[in-house]
Amino acid sequence: MRTVVLDIGGTVIKSGIFENENLSLKIKTPTNSHLGGPYIIEAAKNIIAGYTKFDSIGISTAGQVDSDKGVIRYANKNILDYTGMKVQEILQDAFNVPVAVENDVNAVAVGEVVFGFGKTLKAKDFLCLTYGTGVGGAIVYNGEVVKGASFSAGEFGHIITHGNKKENGYYEKYTSTKVLIGNVQKILPEIKEGFDVFRNIKKPGVKEIVDDWIDEILYGLASLIHVFDPAHIILGGAIMEEDYIIKSIRERINTHILPSYTNVNIVKAVLGNDAALWGVGHLAGLKK
Repeated sequence: MRTVVLDIGGTVIKSGIFENENLSLKIKTPTNSHLGGPYIIEAAKNIIAGYTKFDSIGISTAGQVDSDKGVIRYANKNILDYTGMKVQEILQDAFNVPVAVENDVNAVAVGEVVFGFGKTLKAKDFLCLTYGTGVGGAIVYNGEVVKGASFSAGEFGHIITHGNKKENGYYEKYTSTKVLIGNVQKILPEIKEGFDVFRNIKKPGVKEIVDDWIDEILYGLASLIHVFDPAHIILGGAIMEEDYIIKSIRERINTHILPSYTNVNIVKAVLGNDAALWGVGHLAGLKK
């Protein structure tokens, strides 16, 4: 089966062809999320139409997704006017092929279970977090993604790591790649991308900002470790390709957790920033 796969993030839409357990013809297109959900779906249709002779479509997307109906249950201000979008229905009507729609981090988790970390180590239980425009999470138990009562289990970006009487301090407010870039731009305005931060990490003040950001990542991970006692945690998103981050997390996590939890294995996604594309490729194949 030849499947067009898209990963709709707050910054870019990644797309490609998934066929015979192989991912090819990958391209990136700016999301322009400030233009809202209807614009993004039209952009997705144009991207899909640029591929030829496909049998199904797989969509990984930011937001909480009813994966049975292919509807966006809720999306925050990272993508305006996206809540309620009937993605599956719109794309099936447009292209007359089966369409699978899944939350982006759940898609990453599926990709890692079937083709990545789970396949390599035969691991069937792990937590998965991705760091990008926001922060998302997924829970994998016995090889299956735990969906929860409303398809929204694993919303780790909204655990509270800082709180006061005026405002809840959600995890992603302190740990998204967007936040890291914004903090570094205060001293280096020319910084535009996450990888730019690490190319400039030796400049005065940059490493301190990065290390403070990693501290914030650790606060959330420590809470999750104490709640779930996971054997493995997979960290995804383009920023996690930077070895300095994973190395620092591994070196410093034990100072934040009880000694009885220190056997947790923290790794970056085996499939890298393409994991969600692999995941929805697999899910679309189940719809044939």
